[in-house]
Amino acid sequence: MNFPENLKYTKDHEWVLLEGDTATIGITDFAQHELGDIVFVDIESVGKALDAAEIFGTVEAVKTVSDLYLPVAGTVLELNPDLSSAPESVNQDPYGKGWMIKVKVNDAADVDALMDATAYQEMVG
Repeated sequence: MNFPENLKYTKDHEWVLLEGDTATIGITDFAQHELGDIVFVDIESVGKALDAAEIFGTVEAVKTVSDLYLPVAGTVLELNPDLSSAPESVNQDPYGKGWMIKVKVNDAADVDALMDATAYQEMVG
């Protein structure tokens, strides 16, 4: 299992990489492993301002569909365009090619309040 130290994590298994006031968000290696083979990612929230913990989309695996929760309040700027043709990139490279959205964060302090890699690793065991 991979837990990059430069990311922040949520109890709902999303990761966040903050660069300036823009956060790149995806699901963790643990989450993709638990879901199994991902076959579809449905995100229709581009351009929307959402609060933390609001659903920004869903991810569909062979046996289940799971909601995706926004870790911090902000406006969804961009969707990873490659996910429509290659949803399996979330399984293959969850912290790289498998990123999901970019968000303009309302308050960077919200990102700081998320779990670091050590805390997340302890939570998932």
